[in-house]
Amino acid sequence: MKKFVSIMLAAVTALSLAACGSGSSTQGSKSTDQKAESDVLKVGMECNYAPYNWSQSDNANGAVSISNVDNMFTNGYDVQVAQKIADSMGKKLEIYSYEWDSLIPAVQSGKLDMIIAGMSPTAERKEKIDFSDNYFTSNLVIVTKKGNLSDVKTIADLKGKKIAAQSGTFHLDALTSQTEAQVSEMADFSTMFIALGAGTIEGYVAEEPTAMSVCQDSAYDYVRLVNNDTGFKVENDDVSIAVGIKKGSDLKEKINSALSGFSTEDQKKLMEQMVKIAPSEE
Repeated sequence: MKKFVSIMLAAVTALSLAACGSGSSTQGSKSTDQKAESDVLKVGMECNYAPYNWSQSDNANGAVSISNVDNMFTNGYDVQVAQKIADSMGKKLEIYSYEWDSLIPAVQSGKLDMIIAGMSPTAERKEKIDFSDNYFTSNLVIVTKKGNLSDVKTIADLKGKKIAAQSGTFHLDALTSQTEAQVSEMADFSTMFIALGAGTIEGYVAEEPTAMSVCQDSAYDYVRLVNNDTGFKVENDDVSIAVGIKKGSDLKEKINSALSGFSTEDQKKLMEQMVKIAPSEE
């Protein structure tokens, strides 16, 4: 009987040790996964807003693969800024393509670490997420076909004109509240460009670098409005772009540190480079 009990105790002890070993292995695996996760910086953008961000089929000119779209890459001003921030933090950059209206919820839920998508830190957005220091500031202008809107010198001249702006943006708010244009709300810049080509609209609101990119095609031009002068009345944050992060995130200080040496002149040079290589709208 004693021998039987001894055998049973030995078996139980062996099973317990095996279970402990298995638990340690599982814990070790979780720890490794968590470390790998912490070494990655997940950034969201539309990948459809040249020259800030666009999609392409290869990694030319420093493009980065789109993690949630097979065999596609993204490049642009935002992509290069994202890479600069990731390098500063010693992390591997992963970029995810999101619809515009899904970007803020993705950061709030933790699916993304940050938004780098030509997003302005407006008062309304600041109620939902935090923002870094600004990393570019621009004029709001009107993209149009060559020869169209030649009579438009100020936003007052937009009265009765068919002008579009992207939904969920300050552009739409400004166009609606400050002009007497016939306003169309559209989902994204590709949709507005197609509508312009089809003659459905006469122009659309964009930031000047976007207009410069579109106008590499000589069939297009833009009305060169100047903020708070001939153009829209704006606050600086409304026409600037910043990195969006979850409320209370400790990433803000690290992002600002990475951006601290990125001077206005550096920003201008990078934007000019991106405008030159940005794809033309089709």
